[in-house]
Amino acid sequence: MSKDLLVRNDLKDASVDLVVGIPSYNEADNIAFVVEQVAKGLKKYYPKLNTAVVNADNFSDDGTADQFLGAESFGIPKVYLSTPAGIKGKGNNFHNLFSYLRNYKPQAVVVVDADLRSITPGWPRSLAQPILEGYEFVAPMYSRNEYDGTITNLICYPLLVGLLGKQIRQPIGGDFAFSGKLMEHWITRSWSKSVRQYGVDIFMTVEALMGDFPVAQTVLGSKIHKPSAPKLGEMFTQVVDTLFSRLLACKERWVTSGIISETPPVYGSTEQLSEPQELGVDYKRLKRVAAEEFASSQKLIGQILPAEAARKVQHMFDVHRFRISSFLWVHIVYSFLKAYSCAGNRAEKLRIVEALKALYFARMVSFIRETLELSHLQSEKKILRQGALFRSNRNILIRELT
Repeated sequence: MSKDLLVRNDLKDASVDLVVGIPSYNEADNIAFVVEQVAKGLKKYYPKLNTAVVNADNFSDDGTADQFLGAESFGIPKVYLSTPAGIKGKGNNFHNLFSYLRNYKPQAVVVVDADLRSITPGWPRSLAQPILEGYEFVAPMYSRNEYDGTITNLICYPLLVGLLGKQIRQPIGGDFAFSGKLMEHWITRSWSKSVRQYGVDIFMTVEALMGDFPVAQTVLGSKIHKPSAPKLGEMFTQVVDTLFSRLLACKERWVTSGIISETPPVYGSTEQLSEPQELGVDYKRLKRVAAEEFASSQKLIGQILPAEAARKVQHMFDVHRFRISSFLWVHIVYSFLKAYSCAGNRAEKLRIVEALKALYFARMVSFIRETLELSHLQSEKKILRQGALFRSNRNILIRELT
């Protein structure tokens, strides 16, 4: 705890049963609303448990701490933690949260994003109840706009399905629950620079799956929050670097075992999901960014991709018409994962991830073209079919790694 700045601690007990953590950086405009909804839920559904709300902050300079500490919590104790000034990263917030909570030995921990506008008092119960019933990790299921969470839709979800056989629809959704036992497992693992940033969510999910912790999913309704598009570049690098690294760290499990595909149990009914939030996309900007990224990584991309795939990619960038199909995308992602596994050092691995970014943006453009006239449900089916395609073609990668 030496690096944490403990500003306020209302906890009086030596232990706590259930904690809701809220990681944040400059979320003064919304965090009080999240605290109030969480506290209402804890008060209503778990009045007999020792509960608390903890804000794990990045030394925000917009008044986030004041808004958190001043928010109505209906008697639920509040704790404010922060990294020192200048130390950013969602993963650093989680590491602080875990380090602090170890002293209290919670049975269950729920974490929710500070920018949520759709959270209700029912969310803490939906997330915590499976843990209290014996599961160790709970991932969310939302009705979510198909253009929100594109790193999930295009890379994280299909790779978890393809290689691990795990139908975790929102592996980096931001709103999770977990046991104290799993929290101890995470904090004893090695935390890379990417994990200490936006890579933390996928790190938590893969470690839970590969550690054979019992996993469930819970239906939360629509996710309405601040769009992540403005930070997609850095988020992409940190998430994909972490995902590639963790998958390869446990590759003996999925290369040789022939893992059976399974869908973890789902709490709640997906039929109750409402329409997702409306979300605009800057199509022209995505095309421009894809072209700019390709220009800086063109040679490396050509070296990584098989000859036919490289030819197709080169042509589409030459004519500035991006048509990356689901099947071509499978070949691209698996080729980059193989290249990452063969890279000789850390800097080379990061260059490979950065090179993939150009093709990721091009795949986004292609996906938008494919789904622009489709309903949300039709678009969701395309995402699920893409995951199945990663699964049925997993030997493209496995042959190269054995």
